[in-house]
Amino acid sequence: MTQDRFTPLGFNARRQTSGWLAPVMWLAGLVATIVALAVGAVLAVFTAAAVAVIAVVASVLVFFAGLAMSARRKMTVRARRGDDVIEARKVGDTWVTYGWERPGH
Repeated sequence: MTQDRFTPLGFNARRQTSGWLAPVMWLAGLVATIVALAVGAVLAVFTAAAVAVIAVVASVLVFFAGLAMSARRKMTVRARRGDDVIEARKVGDTWVTYGWERPGH
């Protein structure tokens, strides 16, 4: 007679507690389930709060990076204007510029 090795698997194979211990075990399982659900809910709230904080920090970082890039563009334009500004006047149909030559050239 051969015995099937998968016979002890499944819901029918679990031990059935009987007597006065059955309600105690059921109540312990219920309490464990409630505690697991509560811990899972708390962890979900902490995870959502962490994601929200990361999103706020990232948006502030992008905002300040935008301000820095804008200030950099404005400063480079001002610096460039200071070096390249020349005086130009229209004489007749042509423009005449002064200060085009750099010193030392």
